[in-house]
Amino acid sequence: MPSEVNGSNADPTIDESCGTPLSTKATLFEVLTRLWGSWGEEMCPPGTYAAGFSLKVEDPIDGDDTALNGIRLHCVASNSMYSPNSASVQSAEGSWGGWKAIKWCPSGFLTAFQLRVESSQGGGDDTAANNINFKCGENELKGDGTNWGDWGGWSERCDGKGICGIKTLVEEPQGRGDDTALNDVHMYCCA
Repeated sequence: MPSEVNGSNADPTIDESCGTPLSTKATLFEVLTRLWGSWGEEMCPPGTYAAGFSLKVEDPIDGDDTALNGIRLHCVASNSMYSPNSASVQSAEGSWGGWKAIKWCPSGFLTAFQLRVESSQGGGDDTAANNINFKCGENELKGDGTNWGDWGGWSERCDGKGICGIKTLVEEPQGRGDDTALNDVHMYCCA
């Protein structure tokens, strides 16, 4: 049975047939949770789990930065690691930046994550989520995001086989206003 892992400490609505939550111990994420954007989610195909990830990042510009715009999970069946038949899933994503290279677990599946978030800048340029790291077994995979903000604590470790889905909070383009793109993330854990 899947479970949801939260980048924030919010109590998400969970469809128990799709997953259960993994939550972080950090309070940093409460600063941004649910302030900007709407949620989207996507699950790995049945019988597959995330063994890798890639990030959509807007590199720093001289203007309205958005930093982390999307997270893609690369899902494989447990008996076909790093197969060309892997499926990629992502939920909502921001409009800016480009996709970075895939980071693969040396073995096993993604089991925990840590989100880097910049708190509200008041009247300044907000970026919200900036980077993410994952664990697979004892290995840590570092994201290719930006360095603004602070790292929150690690999520709980997935007690199932591995992470199997993603839910992201993304703000739509604001036109003349300050854009943030990706604000928060939850992960699903499947047995």
